[in-house]
Amino acid sequence: MVTIKDIAQMANVSRSTVSRVLNNSGYVSEDARERVEKVIEETGYVPSEYAKSLRTKKTKVIGVILPTIQTETPSRIVTGLGKELEKHGYQILLTNTNLDKDKELEYLDLLKMRQVDGIILIATNTEPKLIKKIKQVDIPVVIVGQESEEAMCVSYDDYHAARELTSFLISKGHVKIAFIGVNETDHAVGYLRKKGFFDEMESRLLPVEKDWIQQGIFDIDSGHASMERIITDSQHQPTATIAVTDRLAIGAMSYLKKQGIQIPEAMAIAGIGASEMSQYIDPPLTTIDYQNEKAGTEAAKQILARIYSQKIQEKIILDYRLIIRNSV
Repeated sequence: MVTIKDIAQMANVSRSTVSRVLNNSGYVSEDARERVEKVIEETGYVPSEYAKSLRTKKTKVIGVILPTIQTETPSRIVTGLGKELEKHGYQILLTNTNLDKDKELEYLDLLKMRQVDGIILIATNTEPKLIKKIKQVDIPVVIVGQESEEAMCVSYDDYHAARELTSFLISKGHVKIAFIGVNETDHAVGYLRKKGFFDEMESRLLPVEKDWIQQGIFDIDSGHASMERIITDSQHQPTATIAVTDRLAIGAMSYLKKQGIQIPEAMAIAGIGASEMSQYIDPPLTTIDYQNEKAGTEAAKQILARIYSQKIQEKIILDYRLIIRNSV
């Protein structure tokens, strides 16, 4: 097996010169660099990442904690992460909590034990015990998808996105609007999107009946069941429904179609997330695009800046855009 010592001898340079060429650090004359690079190419030498990590005290691995692998949002974020980290020679190590908040705490400890250089947490909450654990692991951590004043984060403008979506439905003549949400322990998706909806309805002096408000989980079946309750339990039928995710909205549309209820003539539907499926269902779904891949890119830049002690923006809130389609 070819070693750095062998490369140095063949290129007639010191081992430290070979090391500087490999790490692209320190001064190396152009002639010496060319000789080293030529020998590396001829021998097919590949440096040991383990040995390199011992020297630099960096493993070049970033841990990523996913809430689920069943929805598009995490995969889009990871795509953005992967593209940006790859530019800097980093790899990612994925873990999946299956929406279990205790697993978030467990995996923070696990990834620290694996000696990753940093952790990207696509979080479902910002509860005090999670923030405490982030501080305890004592390595760079970036939260994605939830806003925090106590940790680096990349989040979305969930409140204003939900409020604008509600305003758009109202502008189309809908004054009886139902809402399908999720548990409010998820501050971004469960609480802020719901608050945006209610605040916009209140500002327009529009009442919201209790039976129009349903709570599901992050899947299509839950959207189906929520819409069934809205239709069967409500004394006064709404003319539109907002769901806090596209999957919930698509499930709601499925129930309406089974009942022969026309979309959007009898019930308008809007979601949040701009999932790939949203543009292909019939009718195509009006939704909010959060540019999740960009969130991954920004989180990668944050974590790398912290690792290399560079100037950093601790808190990033990304913009969104309303995509108007035929479901409204």
